[in-house]
Amino acid sequence: MAEFDFLAKLQRRLRRTTPTGRLVVPPGDDAALVQLDGNQLLFCSDMLLEGVHFDLARATPALVGRKALAVNLSDIAAMAGTPRAAVVSLALPRQGGEALGEGVMEGIAALASEFDVAVAGGDTTAWDGPLVVDLALTGEPHPRGSVRRGGAKPDDVIYVTGPLGGSFRSGRHLLFTPRVAAAQLLHGAVGIAAMIDLSDGLAGDLRHVLTASGVGAVLEHAAIPVHADAAAREQALTDGEDFELCFTLRPEAALRFEAQRAAFEAKLGLVPVAIGRVVATAGLVFSDGSPMPSAGYVHALG
Repeated sequence: MAEFDFLAKLQRRLRRTTPTGRLVVPPGDDAALVQLDGNQLLFCSDMLLEGVHFDLARATPALVGRKALAVNLSDIAAMAGTPRAAVVSLALPRQGGEALGEGVMEGIAALASEFDVAVAGGDTTAWDGPLVVDLALTGEPHPRGSVRRGGAKPDDVIYVTGPLGGSFRSGRHLLFTPRVAAAQLLHGAVGIAAMIDLSDGLAGDLRHVLTASGVGAVLEHAAIPVHADAAAREQALTDGEDFELCFTLRPEAALRFEAQRAAFEAKLGLVPVAIGRVVATAGLVFSDGSPMPSAGYVHALG
């Protein structure tokens, strides 16, 4: 079973047992939005496994810790939220686990300080397997409301916040900058319709937005920004762990954004690039007729 089929199966089961009204945004977006007695809370989590998401022969424990928090910050960014507090669980190898754990927490603490995130606690255990880091993060919704995957409509303009591809080749998957500030500024200024972070590749992640919104998209192949780290243009479509944001703007919001492009660049140090448009017909295609990869990175489950 593919990862996303398994998740859909779990989500159907959870919907039958979740208290009515507790979840404003249920499982299926980058973060959940939970209703708590008049207040709302964003909540997300990610698990990193040695040998899958990082290699300790090429990454220091501090970089692993940094990534564990950064991937969650990227999920909060995809909802245009403000990150607030984290809890961390570590499964440490019996041999050398103490030093590994200290290094991981050093990396988490440094990035937490940068993003004003409180590390509230967590759990540790020792075992005979590899290093596992599981981090959960809370956040506050944007005053304008949280951005979901299902908000895209026909004629929306599709953007990405930066060049894509080759993140594992260069080690950028460990050192990326979560686009929290960009998401908050853009949503506050022009209103983002739909958004997702690019953790599994543009071809797969954009399809999640289109499916959730009940629409399709036409992309301009030449407009998709390719990172210098990518060995081929195809990697900009299918590589995982770029952690840029892909979002859509209503036509009038796109015009307002383009009119303020220079100001956004000065504030953010980056300028989102338009790569296509949302259409009513389901599917994801290129305007020049060239084939679109079927998906990005997907974990296979036995």
